[in-house]
Amino acid sequence: MKTVAIIGGGNMGGAIARALTQGSLVKQVKVGDINENTLRDLQNFNNNIIVSTDNTEIVKEADLVILAVKPWLIESVIETFKGVMDYKKQVFMSIAACVPFERLAAALEKDGEVPAMFRMIPNTAIDVLQSVSSISAHSNTTKEQIDEIMEIFGELGKAFLVPEGQLNAMMALSSCGIAYAFRYIRAAVEGGVEMGVYPEVAKQVVAQTLRGAIDLMETNDSHPEMEIDKVTTPGGTTIKGLNEMEANGFTNSVIKGLKASFIK
Repeated sequence: MKTVAIIGGGNMGGAIARALTQGSLVKQVKVGDINENTLRDLQNFNNNIIVSTDNTEIVKEADLVILAVKPWLIESVIETFKGVMDYKKQVFMSIAACVPFERLAAALEKDGEVPAMFRMIPNTAIDVLQSVSSISAHSNTTKEQIDEIMEIFGELGKAFLVPEGQLNAMMALSSCGIAYAFRYIRAAVEGGVEMGVYPEVAKQVVAQTLRGAIDLMETNDSHPEMEIDKVTTPGGTTIKGLNEMEANGFTNSVIKGLKASFIK
């Protein structure tokens, strides 16, 4: 899969395009979009990205075709390029949330055939090669295709192969979850400011604290509660703060927020 065509150069499609140009596995990235300003911005980032307002020109000769449009546009946009797709050679991927393989297959069907299909839920950190990319493979894909897809997106963060039925839960944890992480950062910064720390300093402190927490947990391969125990001295300030947060519903709020984002 040396050539990747992305249909839709918006927030996620554009982020994927930029990320792929920074990896080592994809040699050519092509983007189709109706917005010429969007295409110009992508070329300003990397003038090797091939762009066009004609989706058929973008899809031709691509090894992997990624559809990065809103769910309600799936059928109409697929109609603009499926006529030039070679289903025996080209692989298809959709990043549209909550659009199942069944609906994609119905839209893509041509002469009784559909291409090898994948669904992926990335998050915006793919722009800095730190995405969580949750990937599901249709039953018509081969092991070789799955391995190659996982390798490509594993280079852009961490890629997880999951059953289609788990994609919505993974979306709540990672795609929506990145917004929840930013909301925690914002809250912690505001707390720091109230205690007299300058906002920019507070932001850097909170960001580094989270980075350190992640590295500790991954390096030690530990449960979060084990790391919490290391800093909760009996009668100390940390346990008082944790208990106050729990009294105000911290854990319950996080779980309820995730479940509210989970579309069954």
